[in-house]
Amino acid sequence: MPDVKCAVADCEYWAQGNNCSAGTIMIEVDQHANANYNVEFAGESFDTEHQDTAKKAASTCCHTFEPKKNK
Repeated sequence: MPDVKCAVADCEYWAQGNNCSAGTIMIEVDQHANANYNVEFAGESFDTEHQDTAKKAASTCCHTFEPKKNK
């Protein structure tokens, strides 16, 4: 898997060096930002039935984000 960088330190999958430690990563266009895929992230399947396009990075969002659990 390629390195995935993430600067959202309050995400459960954030790892030292601004790395994403999720096993599966779901990135969507903002149009689907509020979609609920009803899955556990970082390991389960996602909606792979549709394809979208984005003209710039600011038009995308990460659905893999999960608030960090208090340990």
